[in-house]
Amino acid sequence: MTTSDRPNLRIATWNIEWFDKLFDDLGHGYEDDRPSARYGISRGAQLGALGIVFTAMDADGIMIIEGPDTTSRRSTVRALEWFAQKYGLRARRVVHGFSSETEQEIAFLYDPDRLQVRHAPIGDPTGKRGPAVDADEAPRFDGTFRYDLDTDQTPDTIRFSKPPLELALTMPSGRSLRLIGVHAKSKNPHGATDEPSRIRISIENRRKQLAQCIWIRARVTEHLARGEDLIVLGDFNDGPGLDEFEKLFGRSGVEIVLGQDREPAQRLFDPNADMALCSRFGFCPTTARFWLAPQKRWFEALLDFVMVSPGLMTPLPEWRIWHPFQDPRIMALPDLREALLQASDHFPVTVDLAV
Repeated sequence: MTTSDRPNLRIATWNIEWFDKLFDDLGHGYEDDRPSARYGISRGAQLGALGIVFTAMDADGIMIIEGPDTTSRRSTVRALEWFAQKYGLRARRVVHGFSSETEQEIAFLYDPDRLQVRHAPIGDPTGKRGPAVDADEAPRFDGTFRYDLDTDQTPDTIRFSKPPLELALTMPSGRSLRLIGVHAKSKNPHGATDEPSRIRISIENRRKQLAQCIWIRARVTEHLARGEDLIVLGDFNDGPGLDEFEKLFGRSGVEIVLGQDREPAQRLFDPNADMALCSRFGFCPTTARFWLAPQKRWFEALLDFVMVSPGLMTPLPEWRIWHPFQDPRIMALPDLREALLQASDHFPVTVDLAV
């Protein structure tokens, strides 16, 4: 079957740990035995594992979270296009939007034979303080958003260190689609020296993460009001019931972006998030796996989502978390299973759309 004959469109998101450290300034991969920034694996082995997983996914478009850096010397596009050529991926073109303040970029790797893609940011540019705006009127994501999150009648000033990537896609059928790639604020209490500081930093980070999700939700509302098809995908560093501070704010950032409290036409859908909301039944899907050194055990969490708008729900899409221990199709393939464990501390999430 040729790419033009494929009945479905497969869109993926994947947070790749320390992807930037696998490339030199020319965008060429380090295919050697020196240690990667990912613990216990060489740079060459991590690159090879990534190649195996990307090939197995065979997605038409992948929203890459924590992609290679863009600076005056380095290029996200150059590195990812080298990677695609090296491993013979049909998703071989790259779109990169506003640069991150960190070494972790959001980029979209796609198959140009299947998709037409352009960076298409929405909203007005802002100054450093940003406009005092209503929550349903969102400024551009590389600017500043002011929102009173703690109801003290003083708007908080919110910025993204990793501005979401807004894309306009044209699919093989000619149908148009909007994508928003997200890497929301981490809630980890980095810099905490004792329990009071851990609590204080955790609450502050959660407030910032929620504010970013309110900003994203405002953009979602704009698209849905115009009747546009939309996918919001990426790493939200959050999920329903993930930590003890959620009760303090009443809901998670994921629930805000999904629009759980809105009428059906204004909601986004992700079945993995729905399962997490019902986690009292004993099982919750997970997309990330971290080693907790003090406890000497693994911790798993649902952090990565692919949320789709109502117009994309018929026929029903098929979601898949490429988790080596939760998907029997992967368990049956030892090479793919080991590659997923070596490649990153997150696992890819895909959705197949019958478009």
